[in-house]
Amino acid sequence: MAEDGKDNVIPFDPGRVGVTDAARKLIEQLKKEHGPLMFHLSGGCCDGSAPMCFQVGEFKLGSVDEKVGEIVGCEFWMDREQLRRWAHTRWAVDVVPGRGASFSLEAPLNMRFLIRSSMCAVS
Repeated sequence: MAEDGKDNVIPFDPGRVGVTDAARKLIEQLKKEHGPLMFHLSGGCCDGSAPMCFQVGEFKLGSVDEKVGEIVGCEFWMDREQLRRWAHTRWAVDVVPGRGASFSLEAPLNMRFLIRSSMCAVS
C-alpha cells in the first residue's frame, strides 16, 4: 500500500515482457541444462538493472516483487518500485557476449542478459 493509502499495483500484462530470438535460444539451452527457470529484475544498481536467470527455487522472492509476465515458459519477476517507474514501457530480454558480475545462469557461458525497452501508451 502506498503512502497515500492507494494500491499502486501495476496490472499484470502478459505482453509487457518479450524475448529476442537469441535470448530464446539461450534460455532453451539453459532449461535443458538446469531445468525450470525464472527471471528477476531488481532495479538496483550495477547488475541489479539486468535480468537475472535462476533455477526455480534458487532465488527467494520478496514481498516487493511482482510477476510481470513469462518468457519461454519462465516466470519474469520485478521489484514493484522498478515496475512502477517502468509503467509506460514494454521490454524484451536480449543477450549479448560478455560476462556481468552476477550469479545469473548465463554468466559462466560468457553471455549476459539485458533489457531492450520502448515507450508504450497506457490506457
